[in-house]
Parts: sequence; structure tokens; C-alpha cells
Amino acid sequence: MRLFTFAISFSLMVVIQAQAFAKNDSILGMQSIIDTQYLKLESKVLKRDFHLLVKLPASYQDCTNCQYPVVYLLDGGAVYPMLAGYYNYLRHEDVVPEVILVGISYGSNDFETGNFRSTDYTAPSSERSYWGGASQFQQALIKDILPTIEEKYPVDPQKRIIFGQSLAGQFVLYNALTQPELFYGHISSNPALHRNLEFFLKPNNSIHKTKLFVAKGSLDDARFRLPSDKWVKHWSNANTAPFTLETKMLDGYGHFSVITESFRHGLDWLLVKNAKDLKDSDSP
Repeated sequence: MRLFTFAISFSLMVVIQAQAFAKNDSILGMQSIIDTQYLKLESKVLKRDFHLLVKLPASYQDCTNCQYPVVYLLDGGAVYPMLAGYYNYLRHEDVVPEVILVGISYGSNDFETGNFRSTDYTAPSSERSYWGGASQFQQALIKDILPTIEEKYPVDPQKRIIFGQSLAGQFVLYNALTQPELFYGHISSNPALHRNLEFFLKPNNSIHKTKLFVAKGSLDDARFRLPSDKWVKHWSNANTAPFTLETKMLDGYGHFSVITESFRHGLDWLLVKNAKDLKDSDSP
């Protein structure tokens, strides 16, 4: 928990100072995130601001007609700093292809100062009156966030990926069930379904398909792990799922420590293994 709190605190510094990276001595030494671009977005759907943190591929400046896969990171204020830096190392070993990373940040750590993750990322729950805003946040993605990024950067709209951890992982499952066509791939890391599991077990007749990677840490707290186990069992045996499902148990990782491994394994499955399978299927 201390590590997560530190990541959030650090992320606030990134948001506040992102526009002055080149002049700020406290950022100059952080070469893995110094190239972050910052956009402040006023959502017309939700009537509040989001902070978008964007990391471009190394080849961006020299590539005139490129279209890159784009990975949207929910809880971007917390996970963007760690995953943007981690992504640099993955690229050094060519573990994952070039992508554009977009952290979607509230610029805040708590509800009182503007962090609405418990509303935005959740389906309704009888246990929490402030849960249940996932459909509105989904519309903010569709009408505000995705168009803003796609108008400004050379992203491939057919290769959108969304990543979420815990409650954000719940939203990833929500979107895969309700608007699977919105993203090529979904990565849900330790999804927290402990207060509204029943919503996520409802039959689904969508004609659309997406790819869904669900990562679970073996040391995740039982209150999160057991409901997500039920979800995985249910949809692994269903014939009507609007997604191709891949799951992975990551041994030795807890609720938050699993984030980097979920990211790596998810991108590998979506952009490396699936791309290889597609290429092989096209071979004579």
C-alpha cells in the first residue's frame, strides 16, 4: 500500500509539472518520463477535467506515415509513471512493439479533490450509492478522450488497448462486456468485483468481439480474488462471451505489486502472440 501511495503522490508532481519538464531540475534526471506530453481535457460529458499524460515512441519524429497501437492507462496519475518507465526497459529488449501510452489522470488522490474512480470505473452496487458511473465514463471515453488523442497523435484506432488495475480493472471488464468493439484489446489486472459481481455474470448477446486478458496475482486479498475467480470460471465456460479470453495467474504477486507484470504479459499476448498467430494464419 505504501508503494501505491508513493506512486500516486509522485504522479501528482508529474501532472502539475509536466508542462515544464525541460526547466524543472527535479524532473531532468528522470529520463524515462521527461518526454511526457501533457494535455488538459475538459470532458463535455462529465463536466470535469482529466489530465492526459502521453508518451510517444522513439521513432515518432522520424516516421511520417506511421500509425501506432495506443494503450490507455486508467488511474493514469498512479500507473503512468511506473509503466512509462517500465515500457522504456521493455523496448530496450524489444519485448513489446512501439506503442503510444496515454495515462488518464484525475490529478488527485481522493474524492474531495477530484478523484472519481470509485464512480467512474464501477457498475452499480447496492452496497455503495456512489458506485455506478461506468456508463457515463464510457461515454466520456467515446466522445471526449479518444477523439482528442486520435486527432492529435498518429494512433491506429483499430489497435486501441485499455489497461486497468483493481476498480479500473472492473471498468475494463465492464467495457469488454458492454462496448467490446471500442477497444481491440482489454487488460484487466486484479479486477475488483467484490461489491457487484452479479452484474458481471449477466448473459451477453453482443455480436462484437474483442480480446480480453485478465491477470491475477496469487497473493491478492481473498475479497478481490474469490469474486474474480468466479467471474473467470463463469466466462471461461460461456458460449456467448463477446471476447476471446486469456487469463494468467502471476505467482508471488499481490493486489498492487502485480501491475507491471499484468502490463507486460497483457501487451505480449495482445501485440506479439496474437500478431504472430495472425501472420501464421495468413501464410500459404
